[in-house]
Amino acid sequence: MKKLLIAVMAVLMLGACAQSGAIENGDKAPDFTLQTMDSGSAKSSDYSGKVVVMDFFASWCPPCRAAVPDLVELQNKYGQGAFTVLGVSLEGPADTKKFAEKMGINYPVLIDDGRVSADYGPIRSIPTIFVIDKDAKIANRHVGYGAGDKAKFESEIEELLK
Repeated sequence: MKKLLIAVMAVLMLGACAQSGAIENGDKAPDFTLQTMDSGSAKSSDYSGKVVVMDFFASWCPPCRAAVPDLVELQNKYGQGAFTVLGVSLEGPADTKKFAEKMGINYPVLIDDGRVSADYGPIRSIPTIFVIDKDAKIANRHVGYGAGDKAKFESEIEELLK
């Protein structure tokens, strides 16, 4: 557990120390290829033409855990067409898979390699959740999660799906 905490802190520090500026609304979402929690792989182009809610999270993070049921509901409500939630875990595949099963996650979950969180960062707090439009541009960035956030996401998703 101590090694895992050190690894996560290193990833967060790398993001915080990235020399490039923070990604802004309207910027093209950075391309990626990441491992899935089942040792497969997924790339950003797999989600081309979709509205994506991309959640950088860790299982030990209370606000991250609080967001999952709402993200599951959003996936259930909008995920049949041009929308998906995409989780990006800052932990290893085994811990991520255990957490995803326990929480009933119904959307793809990928394992961050450190580069992706830096490209989307700096990720200084988790969860950090990006809303990405059908043209793969950043529509919005949300840092943290709290009461009323699901409604904000629904409003943004509905607007982008028009």
